Amino acid sequence: MRNHALWFTGSRQTEIREEGLRDPRENEVLVQTVLTAISPGTEMLIYRGEFPRDLSADDAISSLQGTLEYPLRYGYCAVGKVISLGRGVDESWNGQLVFSFQPHQRFFVASIDELHHVPESISVEDAVFLPNMETAVNFLFDGRPLLGEKVAVFGQGVVGLLSTALLAQFPLAQLVTIDPISMRRDISFSMGAYESLDPFGENFLAELQQKLQRGSDYPGADLVYEITGNPAVLNQAVAAVGFNGRVVIGSWYGAKQSLLDLGGKFHRSRVSLISSQVSTMTPELSARWSKRRRFAAAWDMLKKVGPRQIITHRIDFSEAHTAYELLDQEPETTLQVVLQYP
Repeated sequence: MRNHALWFTGSRQTEIREEGLRDPRENEVLVQTVLTAISPGTEMLIYRGEFPRDLSADDAISSLQGTLEYPLRYGYCAVGKVISLGRGVDESWNGQLVFSFQPHQRFFVASIDELHHVPESISVEDAVFLPNMETAVNFLFDGRPLLGEKVAVFGQGVVGLLSTALLAQFPLAQLVTIDPISMRRDISFSMGAYESLDPFGENFLAELQQKLQRGSDYPGADLVYEITGNPAVLNQAVAAVGFNGRVVIGSWYGAKQSLLDLGGKFHRSRVSLISSQVSTMTPELSARWSKRRRFAAAWDMLKKVGPRQIITHRIDFSEAHTAYELLDQEPETTLQVVLQYP
């Protein structure tokens, strides 16, 4: 068989290459891809060439081994159907709909240990959000929101919206989201935000503080999430938090540098900056929470939230270059883009 895979060949350059495809070996299966999702955060750093060179692609995903340097295949949201079994694989796998952390390609061979059965109650378009939902679940694990707390979320992209949807299930005193794109602020309300603000609005920080102060004698937010991918926003996140508050940094800035102001307020307010990254579990929870258990929680939240509602574009894999151009050039109308494999 022959395969077709998407390659990033340079800054804002992609091509679909024809490749050989080996047969599945022992404990492996061949999967025909049905749908993949483009990560508008990490993957767009790859597309734009804004990633640090010679860093490992991903230490936790076997399909992304090697270093970050062109040309490379990248992507980690694939749903497909098992069409062939290697030696030693139980026949029950045949025809199964599965999720796997795989780059964009028409077929892939994977070990059964790398596959996750898609529950019958979850659609293909919801299942493709599994990595982003797992990331949102991990954000809540690291931020640990408490009853009655005031929370602000900077960034209402895909992961930001999913995080808002999860936070909305807590009995919070306030949940304010921030994003410059009006479409995302509108969707944020449907995900459960109490308020949603434009960071480029007049007197934005004063308005944010006013929203957070409402009904409370504690100034500022107890907990702030920075999920914009823009390192300049981190100073705004610190400004929004109150004394002894927490700022969870969920963004990966790639090669972009943060000019973080650690002067007066940060120093005197005992602000905690928390790094959150989904490839590992926070040590405080690892005795009770495994990645398998976190996946189970993510599947449950996919069923509850139904994130397919934030898919804005469905594009044929053969036209993948247009998907990246949309995400790069038209962020005001583009949110989650998925690639279909007819």
